[in-house]
Amino acid sequence: MKVSVFRKEHFNAAHRLHNPEWSEEKNRSVFGKCNNPNYHGHNYELIVKVSGYPDPQTGYVCDMKWLSDLIKKEVTKKFDHKNLNLDVEDFKKLNPTAEHIAIVIWNKLRAHIDEELDLKVTLYETERNFVEYPS
Repeated sequence: MKVSVFRKEHFNAAHRLHNPEWSEEKNRSVFGKCNNPNYHGHNYELIVKVSGYPDPQTGYVCDMKWLSDLIKKEVTKKFDHKNLNLDVEDFKKLNPTAEHIAIVIWNKLRAHIDEELDLKVTLYETERNFVEYPS
């Protein structure tokens, strides 16, 4: 039977939602407060789900200490207390919406997790707004 394990992490980051191909008026109309030229911040909650079959020798689907260290290395240290638009290379040409942030995180983690294991990322931008990738 497949089992899922979850690791929850937290990071704070600022961003601005903005499409440089649009006028300032259209950006304000589409993105509202999230288009603030001086940026705005969120207290992101990240939940990483890894699913698979428990290893017959360890009983683990995934070593949680290893998973925690991976998330810290690939996500928290790179995103926490950063301006995503200015400080994180992944978002230099990618609008840092919650959707894009979740996909970027998934790709960063997927590269290090055994292909036999399923991976899902849930990212809470606010208490009420969150995204899941893949859906």
